[in-house]
Amino acid sequence: MKTYKIHLIRHGLAKGAIEGRYIGHTDVSLTDEGRKQLEEMRDDYGYPAVSAVLSSPLKRCTQTAEIIFPDLKPLVFEDLIEYDFGEFEGQTAEELQSDPAFGEWLKGGGESAPPYGESNEDFGIRVRNCFEMIVDGLLQTGVDNAAIITHGGVMMTILSAFGLPERPMTDWVCPNGCGYTIRITPMIWSSCRKFEVIAWVPDMPDETEENFLVEEEDDFDYEKEFDPAEFAGFYSPSENKEQET
Repeated sequence: MKTYKIHLIRHGLAKGAIEGRYIGHTDVSLTDEGRKQLEEMRDDYGYPAVSAVLSSPLKRCTQTAEIIFPDLKPLVFEDLIEYDFGEFEGQTAEELQSDPAFGEWLKGGGESAPPYGESNEDFGIRVRNCFEMIVDGLLQTGVDNAAIITHGGVMMTILSAFGLPERPMTDWVCPNGCGYTIRITPMIWSSCRKFEVIAWVPDMPDETEENFLVEEEDDFDYEKEFDPAEFAGFYSPSENKEQET
């Protein structure tokens, strides 16, 4: 049976991210360092060959697509845009720590939302609906190898909602310019809306799709490589509790 591969890739390092600022709908560009990192990963490891590239409308994603896949013009999907942080946009957790609304948002939950921002529930519905539409479109057109360039929160939502193995959102954090290859089997997708997560992106030498995630998983230190607080507002209360134990 024919299967389909989609490579979910997080955009390169963007302006404001270095300072730990909440950058959601703000349309910032890649930093010079971010561009250099993407070019080095492209040249040293290589990204998979694809026949279609889909992207968030924000510059940090379309610029990433241009660097990684220079021969393909990305198809822009508005609903692949990152979470709307509302009044928290452009600020750091340290700057917001005395704001009661920030404290409430950090508690998580579907109805939780920054002032004038997007609720966690609305964000999840938007992202899931967009991804289902994309997959159904690929299946209908027969495009069996595509890339989606988007944001950390969007990727975490997609992977936690549809991915096998099933894991909480925080387990799917990945570095800028990296991501996951997923395999969609039409029969499985049509019956239960699930896909398999089979490899890291970009490709690494001397690794195979069958063993890469399993072998590398235990060696990857999320706490060392990332600040989980960057995505704290996406956690449910139960996930926050697990992070603290």
